[in-house]
Amino acid sequence: MKDFNFKIPQNIQFGMGSLKKLPEILAENHSDNILLVSDRGLEKIGVVKKVQDIIEAAGLKCTSYLDVVPNPTVAVVNEATALYKECGATSIVALGGGSSMDVGKAVGVLVNYGGKITDYEGNHKVPGPIVPMIAIPTTAGTGSEVTASAVITDTERNYKLSVFSYEILPKYAVLDPELIMTAPASIAASCGVDALIHAMEAYVSRNATPFSDAMAEKAMELIGGNLRRFVANRQDEEAACAMMLGSNFAGISFAWARLGNVHAMSHPISAYFDVPHGVANAVLLPVIAEYNALADHGRYFKIFNYISPFKVDAGEFEPGLLPGAIRELCGEIGIPNGIVEAVNNASRNGP
Repeated sequence: MKDFNFKIPQNIQFGMGSLKKLPEILAENHSDNILLVSDRGLEKIGVVKKVQDIIEAAGLKCTSYLDVVPNPTVAVVNEATALYKECGATSIVALGGGSSMDVGKAVGVLVNYGGKITDYEGNHKVPGPIVPMIAIPTTAGTGSEVTASAVITDTERNYKLSVFSYEILPKYAVLDPELIMTAPASIAASCGVDALIHAMEAYVSRNATPFSDAMAEKAMELIGGNLRRFVANRQDEEAACAMMLGSNFAGISFAWARLGNVHAMSHPISAYFDVPHGVANAVLLPVIAEYNALADHGRYFKIFNYISPFKVDAGEFEPGLLPGAIRELCGEIGIPNGIVEAVNNASRNGP
């Protein structure tokens, strides 16, 4: 077994209604002036106001930046950074999916170290800790609350740049399953399958370790056993809790084992055609799983039994069965059938 290391440096609070503990977390951080980073969709359905009210009821100042978009851009990061400085904030609360958390991380870098976010593109270029950040996911998918990367779209290059550093891990995360129980079925599906892919890619990664495997296997068990239920009924509390935890564990797994070709190929699709990240991943997954089947060394069997309702014994399994199980799962939860359909859907749903 090769040498490896890991650490879990964050404070993670899980539970139904755990959002109410946000003032306690801010008090621990000695912060009384917060920049809330979120999006207009969450503002529209009242989630932003819910968080604002909790912060302000505790006697704390809250300024909100709500123009985060899917596949957030360098311009969005610059706007949010300017607002942070203007309002004199001392910490960030990132509320939403991966986009809000990626923007929060990027703002945390620029506030402390200046320059442009493109200056930090690549691995380990952030020189030290960012400003204190509390991540509150409203989707069960990205795992961004426990991952060491921020993905930002550079529109000048039609390119998704990645900033990777363990310095940008949020200091705290609040996992409240109530926040994902109003998600539309399409969001629950695309985010849920994205979380599943995080665990799968970490599990088959050449950088996998016993630690990352443990997180990935539990994530696949939770997500594979509950994704269909959750998409069918987002008010299913048990399924919501499983999806929220599964997403978190998947994020931890790939933070240490990294990802693979699914994500490498999906980023250009999102950057060029504005296809949602989870959808781009999902349509690529069965094709790449099929391509990689020749190199399987027993892990496809476990993945298959985590995601398929039809369990098989080891003697009955062959790696070529997994791509079919993935296509079946994606079809059942409404994922587009291929890249062309995904791009056409994105065009119809765009501005």
